[in-house]
Order: sequence, then structure tokens, then C-alpha cells
Amino acid sequence: MAGSMSAQDKLALIYENLHEKLKEEIIEDVIIRQDRSLKIYWGTATTGRPHCGYFVPMVKLAHFLRAGCTIKILLADMHAFLDNLKAPIELVKYRAEYYRFVITSLLKSLNVPIDRLEVVLGSSYQLSAEYTMDLYRLCSVVSEHDAKKAGAEVVKQVANPLLSGLIYPLMQTLDEQYLDVDAQFGGVDQRKIFTLATETLPKINYKERAHLMNPMVPGLSGGKMSASDPDSKIDLLDPAAVVEKKLKKAHCAPKEVEGNGMISFVEFVLLSVDALKNGGRGRFVVERRKPEDGEPLVYEDIATLKEDYEADKLTPQLLKPAIIKAVVNLLQPLQEEYQASAEWQEIANKAYPPPETKKKEKKVKDRGTKFPGSKGVVEAKPDGHVEGEAKDQVNLGTGAAEAMENLDIHKKALP
Repeated sequence: MAGSMSAQDKLALIYENLHEKLKEEIIEDVIIRQDRSLKIYWGTATTGRPHCGYFVPMVKLAHFLRAGCTIKILLADMHAFLDNLKAPIELVKYRAEYYRFVITSLLKSLNVPIDRLEVVLGSSYQLSAEYTMDLYRLCSVVSEHDAKKAGAEVVKQVANPLLSGLIYPLMQTLDEQYLDVDAQFGGVDQRKIFTLATETLPKINYKERAHLMNPMVPGLSGGKMSASDPDSKIDLLDPAAVVEKKLKKAHCAPKEVEGNGMISFVEFVLLSVDALKNGGRGRFVVERRKPEDGEPLVYEDIATLKEDYEADKLTPQLLKPAIIKAVVNLLQPLQEEYQASAEWQEIANKAYPPPETKKKEKKVKDRGTKFPGSKGVVEAKPDGHVEGEAKDQVNLGTGAAEAMENLDIHKKALP
């Protein structure tokens, strides 16, 4: 398909549905003047289990491939470890494998030819002496302030930041050189890292790259949908009942379009995926609650859907069931592949081992120091004296007179 496309058509497809692009003149130089395949990389830190938001970059990867681009997918295992230990070092290897299974299955479900993709493991080159030396060179030209600022929206922020979080954006910058690409693609939350890369790579004698950014799909309760926050996302392996439960609870204020995660999901996932699968415009169908309410609402563009939502013609009570049905259908082929793959299931258990169930400890009652078996136990001997740690508390003396004195009986008057 790419061979029959004009340069302008390729650019239009590359830029479709992007939130922002930086240094697009680099992309246009490659496609128009150099007339060659644009080399792009997309990376993901292998932390928590991937969620439905991953359909957004997958759709764009499909667009890039149709435009004749060469794609490298970076499984950033070292970044996962550096991001405040989101992935413990002993689990990094398994999580990278899990992500490989998920991303491959996602792309196959979208009819993307995966044989035209190259998947690269970050640790396969990031531990080399050459890469390490270049990382030191970057450290010599980037301030602590700039490194922290660059990772502010990507690296988990804590009160006392670790040095690993400052190294994270420097490595992402350096990856552009070592993956030998013209452009890096990622979410708009990566913008500050992209800016850092543009400013600093020339300082160590490497060329600057272009950057392409897709919008971020809001989480179910607002904010960013995150792999590390189970309450914000729909896991790709969530069963239908769990999908329904999560989406019913999702924030979806009536008549409010801005910041509405449900509408954003329709725009950037459901309509785009349907268009990709059908080779034309996407369709999103909303069934009426009752047959007598009229024909289903059919949307082929997001603008009309937003207009109906603002006018309260399309309500949350109609929108949510339609999204639930679409998401369950979207996840079905991926989940069927998971169920059929013993290897994938084994990797899943190793990458995300179930939490250990702690046995409830039996509470020992404190009966004091006088009961048999207590720490302060005393033992009476045949001659009348006592032995043990608490003997001083119970010993009244060695004779009747001393005992009477200790008990002070002779000083107490009867009534």
C-alpha cells in the first residue's frame, strides 16, 4: 500500500490523530527529499500489566507501517527497574517477555503485519561499555534540575527521589541514537523527555530527532490510565464481568465532554480500531435501552457523538453499555490466544506472581505472670521456700514470725 501512496498521503497518515509533533521538518526531509522509509521507535517500560490504553499506540504503529515506515519496539526493561523499582530486578526478565506476548497479540488482533516490526530488549545494548560511556557524557551536560523536570510526568515522583529516576530520561534520550532512528513516538506525557533529547543529543555530537505524540486516554477515575494503577485501567486480560463492573463505576459526567475518559476511549480506541479493521471509516453503535425508543445511534465521527452528548441525546446510561460491549469484543481474540498458550500463562505467573496469603497468627492471651508456664513462674519446694524469676514477689520469709511481719497481720485491727 505504501508504494502507491504519495509523499503527502504518507505524511497525512503519519500525523493522523496525533496530539503534537516536534521537528516535523526532519520527517518531511526523509519522506519528501530523501524519499526513503522513516525509521521510528516506540518504547514501553515493562512495569505493570498492560491495559486497554495500549490500543492507542498500536493503532498509530499500524498507521506508520501503512505509510511505509520502519518500526522498532523497545521493551525498556532497564527503565522499568530504574523507575523507583516498579519492576523488581528479579522480575524484569519475565515482565519483558510478558509484554512481548501482549504487544504481539495486540498487533495481530488489529491485522498488523508483525513481520515488519523489530522488537528490541533495552538491556541487550544498554549494559554495553559504549552505551555506559555515552550515558556518563550525557550526565556531564545535563543538570539535576533538568533531569528531574524531564521525568516529572513519567517517572514516579516521591518525596526523596532516587538517582535512578534521574538516569531514566537520559537513557531514553540516548536510545534514539543507539536504535538508529529518525523519530521517537510516545504519549504526550513524554514531551519533556523529548525536549531534553532535542536539546542535549547535539551536545555530545549526535543528531537531533523528530518526536510524535499521541494523546493520553484518561483513566477510569480521571487522570492518566496507568499500567501500575489497577484502579485506573482495564487490564487486557480482564474477564467480561470485571470489564462491566469497572466501566459501570467509571467517571462519566452527563453533558461533559472535556476530560471524559469514556468519550476519549471511543475517539482514540474504538473508532480508530474499527476503521483499521474495516479499511475505512470507523463506526460506533449505541443501542437504545428499549426497542420503542427508536433506532440505534450510529456514529462515524467523534464530533457528532460529542454534540449528542453535550445535548444529552447520548447519555451515560446509553454510552456505557455500548462501550462495555465493544471492549469485551475487542479483548476477546487476545484473551482466546492467552487461554490457548501455556507458555504465555506460565510467563504471566512468573512476571506477576500472585501475592502470598499470610496465615492468620493465633493471638496468645496474656494471663499474667502467675499461671503455670508463664515467664515469671515460681516453684514451691518441699521445705517451703520458692524458686523462680518472680520468687521475690511471693516469698514471705523463712519462718512464721518473718511471714507475719511481711504480711503485717499483727498491725491490722479487727473491726
